[in-house]
Amino acid sequence: MAVEDKQISYRIYLVAFVIFLIAIAITVKLTNIQWVEGDYYRKLAKERTVRTFVIPANKGNIYSSDGSLLATSIPNYTIRFDAVTPKAEDFEKNVKPLSDNLSNLLSKPSSYFQSLFRNARANKNRYTLVAEDLSYTEYAKIKAFPLFEKGANKGGIIVEQKTVREHPIGIIAERTIGYDRIDQDGMLKRVGIEGAFGKYLNGKDGKILKQKIAKGQWKPIRDINEVDPQDGYDVISTIDVYIQDIAHHALLKQLQEYGAEHGCVVVMETKTGQVKAISNLGRDEKSGNYYETINYAVAESHEPGSTFKLVDMIALLDDNKIDTTKIYDSNGGVVTYRGKKVRDSHDGGYGKISVGRGFEVSSNTILVQAVYENYKNNPQEFVDRIDRMGLNKPLGLPFQGEGIPRIPQTTDKDWSAISLPWMAFGYGVLVTPMQTLTLYNAVANNGEMVKPQFVSEIKEWNKAIKKYEKQIINPKICSDETVKKLKVLLENVVKRGTGSKLYSKDFSMAGKTGTAQANYGKNGGNDKHYISSFVGFFPAQHPKYSCIVVVHKPNTSMNNYYGADVAGPVFKRIAQKIFTDAPSTNEIKDLDKKIAKQENKYQEYFDKAQNINNKIPNLKGMSGMDAVALLGNLGIKVKVKGIGKVKKQSVQAGEPIIKNSTITLELS
Repeated sequence: MAVEDKQISYRIYLVAFVIFLIAIAITVKLTNIQWVEGDYYRKLAKERTVRTFVIPANKGNIYSSDGSLLATSIPNYTIRFDAVTPKAEDFEKNVKPLSDNLSNLLSKPSSYFQSLFRNARANKNRYTLVAEDLSYTEYAKIKAFPLFEKGANKGGIIVEQKTVREHPIGIIAERTIGYDRIDQDGMLKRVGIEGAFGKYLNGKDGKILKQKIAKGQWKPIRDINEVDPQDGYDVISTIDVYIQDIAHHALLKQLQEYGAEHGCVVVMETKTGQVKAISNLGRDEKSGNYYETINYAVAESHEPGSTFKLVDMIALLDDNKIDTTKIYDSNGGVVTYRGKKVRDSHDGGYGKISVGRGFEVSSNTILVQAVYENYKNNPQEFVDRIDRMGLNKPLGLPFQGEGIPRIPQTTDKDWSAISLPWMAFGYGVLVTPMQTLTLYNAVANNGEMVKPQFVSEIKEWNKAIKKYEKQIINPKICSDETVKKLKVLLENVVKRGTGSKLYSKDFSMAGKTGTAQANYGKNGGNDKHYISSFVGFFPAQHPKYSCIVVVHKPNTSMNNYYGADVAGPVFKRIAQKIFTDAPSTNEIKDLDKKIAKQENKYQEYFDKAQNINNKIPNLKGMSGMDAVALLGNLGIKVKVKGIGKVKKQSVQAGEPIIKNSTITLELS
């Protein structure tokens, strides 16, 4: 008995000891949690109950120079279905009417949606995709459909909203307007104006502290934000929608007619360098359609061919080597340097003609002889002349991926005896279309070379944040006397030279044709193709616009791949369209002239903007463009239905303005 009592005592002591050890372990753990890891667990608890949420800033809009909306942000909706949430009775009662309504709205059979919902119910799918890429109007209708009208907790509707960037004018100038987004590899891609001026457009996100409450909901802790969002500024581009539309369709028509691989066109204001239109179209191999995928005008460096002969004339005339009357013999259309032949496109050449006439008819033999004869003993002098004009370095445009030019230098390892003559007719050099245009624009601008400009102003509502003034690259690329001679030569190219097919007595143009062979030395010449171009300015006497057109790989089966035939008509069509409706005069349309009707509309818009007082304005009767701009500057998202003037607005005038809310405008 005593032994048993003793064993029981040992057991009690053992249990007490174990309990004691557990108590010590608990005490140690509590002490560790409280003092050693206390900060970590307090932070973890706070994160699970209190969290900082980001308040996205409203991205600024991009406008054309004439006030048209080029890029804006609108809400986009996706509807999903939680098949477990609705009660069986509600589901069976509403699944057919819900499917019927969706069928009418989304143009799919009612049976499709019934099958979708029943399969999701059977599989207990809580995240079934119903519809995506919906406008606000479509989302509002779906939200009111049977079953979905009961909301997320009873009807199973799941709404996902995101903001998407829209280009109201479609694909026109799409690449230049650009984008700023994350690609499929997780890399940030910044393209065009959107990318280059993102620091102004994007604004700064705000922050707000929220606390988690019942049913997973989050409630703001205080009425004021931790950090208020700063909306992005608006960017005013130099693009003119009227000219842009002309340039885009003129280029597209010619690319389609010649089955070309790709092409570009740029229209620049002579005095300021402001780019009024730019179109870059490349053919999709599968569909055969043309899209804006690469900014060829800015990014693509290539051998320019005969358009580079302007450099020859600038050098020869300004260095006082020869005059335009100097006579050379085209030698039957062939001259030879170190066993390499330079040929004229005209069989048999042009006989003995002046260097000026040689430029007008784009004779390779005449221009090459003139350059070689005068610079063969000191080719560095010719190269230095090109470098002083700035053609040896990029223009420094704000876009990523600007093409790198190449002007051969006499110190290069690959410089040879044929480098100089080949440069004279545009081979062995690489320049972008934008560089070539900048050079010709300098001649049109009396020798002053200005930098191409795509944005004129950054604005916050009606307040100018930053203005972009004209930037001069080279105040004088050559003397006034040389400029005068060059203008005459370029005008004569159109009157009686290679561009004579473009001549019109109704309005004057000046420019230069170019036809270059590309890939002529690759793959045994099997990859050889042509690059057709035309670059110049108009009107010839008092230039207001300069323009370049470049077309790559026109279909040679048409036996018509020269610059005057392929690129020239695009140039002429643009010039014709921009000219006044009465083309018998050599006066260009004054696009900056104030029009009374427009001024009245602007005043009406301005008056409304000034009388807002934190309440939704009455937009009825306003143009859709003005209404969108007005609401956008108030921080309100807009969904537009139809075209014309505002007929109806979803939020009535006089209601308080709520930032980031959405208003639907019906236009007619």
